[in-house]
Amino acid sequence: MPELVLLISERTGRMIRARRNGLEVDKGDLCLVDSEFGGELAVIADTDSAICCQARRVDLAPVIVRKAGDEDVRKMQWLEEREQRAFEMCLQKIRSRGLPMKLTAVRYFFNEKKGVFFYTADGRVDFRQLVKDLAKELRMRIEMRQVGVRDEAKILGGLGVCGRALCCASFMRTFEPVTIQKARKQHIAINPTKISGLCGRLMCCLAFEDETRGRMYYEEESANED
Repeated sequence: MPELVLLISERTGRMIRARRNGLEVDKGDLCLVDSEFGGELAVIADTDSAICCQARRVDLAPVIVRKAGDEDVRKMQWLEEREQRAFEMCLQKIRSRGLPMKLTAVRYFFNEKKGVFFYTADGRVDFRQLVKDLAKELRMRIEMRQVGVRDEAKILGGLGVCGRALCCASFMRTFEPVTIQKARKQHIAINPTKISGLCGRLMCCLAFEDETRGRMYYEEESANED
């Protein structure tokens, strides 16, 4: 029985490979999984296939804290409602202060002790007074975290031109460099509107295709040598 199981996040739809942590879990079980923010709800999608084992370091995978109960579901719904109110409040304060920043999302820690406010901006922003305002109103620690446009797409999610969920939001852990040369090597017409993702940058799948073509070429060359 593999130590890792595959889950799908209830919130973002992304795939999570997590350790069983000694728990007996089955496909369809709703679980609380350890995360950057102290916990998130995810549904067991697979428990014994090869895809569950596709991780370089099992010890680095998050753990399943427990099977989620009604209280966990209510807690997560409550947190999401508070995040939405905090988002609207922060948006108003950004506008009133005329700050050159775009608010992307708000995430609360599961223990309710800290809130992270993600934003994009062209340069550095003096948000010290904004943080004071938010801390006073929300009565918690506030972290402002600047992200790039690719990270923004990863946080917000969405559908690509292929009709599937964005790769960055569903399974990618890190961003690989994508250059226009990779599109040229695949003989793709260099039309920015067709080879750019929702983030406005070159689509990540161009790198996947380039890697696949390289592997196929290597296999063909090896077969010819034999």
